[in-house]
Parts: sequence; structure tokens; C-alpha cells
Amino acid sequence: MAADLIESVAKILFIFGVNVGVFAPILGWVERKQSAVMQDRIGANRADILGFTAIGLFHSLADAIKLLTKEDFVPDNASKFFHTLAPFISLVPAIAAFAIVPFGGRYELFGREIHLVIADLDVGILYVFALAGLATYGTVLAGWSSRSNWSLLGGLRASAQMLSYEVAMGLSIIGLIMVYGTLKLTEIGAIQENFFRWGIFLQPVGFIIFMTCAIAENKRIPFDIPEAESELVAGYFTEYSGMKFIMFWMAEFLEMVTISAVVTTLFFGAWHIPFVTDAMLLSWFAPAGPNGAAALAMLVNIAVFFAKVSFFIWLQMTIRWTLPRFRYDQVMRMCWKMLLPLSLINLSITGLVVLLR
Repeated sequence: MAADLIESVAKILFIFGVNVGVFAPILGWVERKQSAVMQDRIGANRADILGFTAIGLFHSLADAIKLLTKEDFVPDNASKFFHTLAPFISLVPAIAAFAIVPFGGRYELFGREIHLVIADLDVGILYVFALAGLATYGTVLAGWSSRSNWSLLGGLRASAQMLSYEVAMGLSIIGLIMVYGTLKLTEIGAIQENFFRWGIFLQPVGFIIFMTCAIAENKRIPFDIPEAESELVAGYFTEYSGMKFIMFWMAEFLEMVTISAVVTTLFFGAWHIPFVTDAMLLSWFAPAGPNGAAALAMLVNIAVFFAKVSFFIWLQMTIRWTLPRFRYDQVMRMCWKMLLPLSLINLSITGLVVLLR
């Protein structure tokens, strides 16, 4: 019992540390640098400590200090309770969704089986959708509780967009569930040990629909009409400052990490290296002994998983700094007249193939 508790706490601390301690602060710097490179600029390079700039990494520290020391402004006529609650509802699901994502396989270490997932739920993928739906309330409450026309309009746009794209996103993965025959992300990841069983080969259309809908759910360009600085100032979080503002900012970046992790698990082999089975990996490290080989294989799988996650974060940032913002009518038309029919067609064809094979 104590060993189980220690293992669970270690996995929670690891995932929390990677997301909040590494990705959340680093991605702000990465986005500035990547956008600068794409626009032929230098990017963040001024903040320094004793003359050391560390290629601009101290800008993230300076941003954190600035936002933590800013006044926590709440409009006089705002609903203070919901105005305070909204950032938490937006941030917590972004972190909690990672609990069911496997970041490695099963390993036998010192007579104990280590399973690299915090919670191996039978309905794992449904848990992700449930939390994605919960995050919608944070956005809507932020817009409504601020008692600002800009915020309210941003909240209404966000609710329409997020609820619409959830439908197409849910349908996009049903084909994958039919092929793999399970909702458990750990089992889906294990099946993809065979390179030719990766989700991208079995459901390429499902991947395109899921990725498009996931970016729309995260409200990033080209789907950032709920914020739309040139139209709504900052949309649903116009009336936020200081720590509450940074919570919305963190939620956006952590959702990018979670989207990348789910895409990696569903479509790109999870923690597996192409054409390398778990048995082959263990055989390569056999000179280190059974426990040493298992530990090294585990570290390699974790590194492979987060390398894939980093690639999809880079892809999302590239899309964000490449495409212009869609209009509201274009966003809705794309969902209901393009992605939804396409997902239904993909689902029908997949069902026919599964039935006939």
C-alpha cells in the first residue's frame, strides 16, 4: 500500500513538474523566439541577470514577477465570486486531463511493475472530453461575470465555438476506437508498438479533424475569435489582470501540451520508436542487467514520448504564427458544414471496413 502511494505521488509530481515547472514557463519564451525567427526578428533578448541573458530565458522570469506583483483588478459591478472562480475552472482541467495520458509503458523494476500513467481509466478518452467540456464554463463565466460588453461577446463566441467543435472532435475519434476496440489510452498506446498500427495510418482523416478541432477548442489563431484583440480588446479576459490573467495564459499553453500528448498517444505511436519493439529495446540494454535494462528502456520511452509532444507543440505554434484569423461565420461554417459531415463520412467508411474485414 505504501509503495503504491509513493509511486502515485511520484508520478503526479513528475507530470505536475513537467507541465507547470517546465512547459508553462518555457513555452512563453519558445513562442516569442519562434515567432521572431519566422518574422526575421531577434526576439526576446533584453532581460538579464548580472549581464547574462541566457538567450532570453529570463524574460519568462521577468513576466512572472511582473504579473504576480500587479494589482488584482475587479470591475465594480462584476460578480466577484465567479470572476475569481473562472480562471481556476479554465486552468485546472488543462492540468488534470494529463492524468490519464500514458507517458511510457509497463516496466518490471526490482520485482515491482511500474505503469507510467497516473490513472489508467477504462474510459480514458471520455475523461479527456469531459474535462474539455468543463473548461468551457471557465471561459463563459469569465465573460459573463466581468460585466463588460467586450468580455461578454468574447464569452459568447467562446461558448459557441467550443461546444460546436466538441461534436466534430468527438466523432473524429470514434473511428479510432472502433479500430482499436478500447477506450483506454494505455491499451491504444500499447497496440501501436507495431509501426503499421499507428493511428495516423489507420485514421488519417480522423487525425486531421481531431487536430483542427483541438486547436479550435484551445482558441488559438486561426480560431481566436473569442479573444480577437483587434475587435474585442482581449475578449473574455479583458477585465483580468495579475495572477488571474496569467492563469488564463497558462491554461492556453498547458492545453497545447495536453493536445500534443493526446495526439501522440492516439495517432503517433505514443512512447514507441518506429520499428523498435519493447523486447528489442530491452535486449539492447541487456548488459545493464534486468533492472538496469528496464530502467534505461523506461527513460528512452519517456524521452521519445516528450520528443513527440514537443514536435506537436512546435506544429501548433507554427500554425498560430502562419495563418490569419478566421471570421466568426467562417469558424462556424467550417465546423458544421465541413468538419462534421467529413467526420460522419469517415465514421461510416470505418464502420463498413470493420464490418467487412
